[in-house]
Amino acid sequence: MLKAVIFDMDGLLIDSEVISYKCYKKLIESYGYSFTMDDYVKDYPGKQLKVSLQFIKEHYHLDYDIEEKFQLFHRLETQFMQEDGVALKKGAKELLQYLKDHHYQIALATSSLPSRACHILDMHHILSYFDEIICGSDVQRGKPYPDIFLKACERLNVLPSEAIVLEDSEAGIQAAYDAKVPVYCIPDLKQPGEDYVQKTQGVLASLLDVITILENM
Repeated sequence: MLKAVIFDMDGLLIDSEVISYKCYKKLIESYGYSFTMDDYVKDYPGKQLKVSLQFIKEHYHLDYDIEEKFQLFHRLETQFMQEDGVALKKGAKELLQYLKDHHYQIALATSSLPSRACHILDMHHILSYFDEIICGSDVQRGKPYPDIFLKACERLNVLPSEAIVLEDSEAGIQAAYDAKVPVYCIPDLKQPGEDYVQKTQGVLASLLDVITILENM
């Protein structure tokens, strides 16, 4: 019996991946390297920021302080969000209200910082829908490791088989699959590769499609 729905945030619940790309682009191009959307889509969605900053440092053979660039990234992100805003994905509020009306537990499992996640959810007046918020700082290993989804099930007091995960990234799909939580993918910037599609319960066009699936369960 399904008892809980676990949401990713960036690229799934909010339309923020383009902003993240612009932040990484500004950082990497400041060192004289080009950085395209294809580069971003290949290696970055779904990963913890500090993991990605370490990857950049090693990949481009740069000498910088991770914590310093971590703070820079968040300053850039705040600037871009103030300039461009960050929208909810299609069907987000409708799905959250449906889940609340039908007494499902709702959790957020995001690689983001707690302060950032809560600020964005509160900005869109949806923070109160979530029974639990699990962030990258709550687990030792971020996605694609299963830790964050196992922690979400533990916090919600449900078995992995009693929950579903909604994800947009391959890293998130892998994490849910290894946690043995059934996962549906709603792609954002990148369609998942066929090997990742095989690990999902299905690839959906929008969050509204989740309501249809739940009604037919």
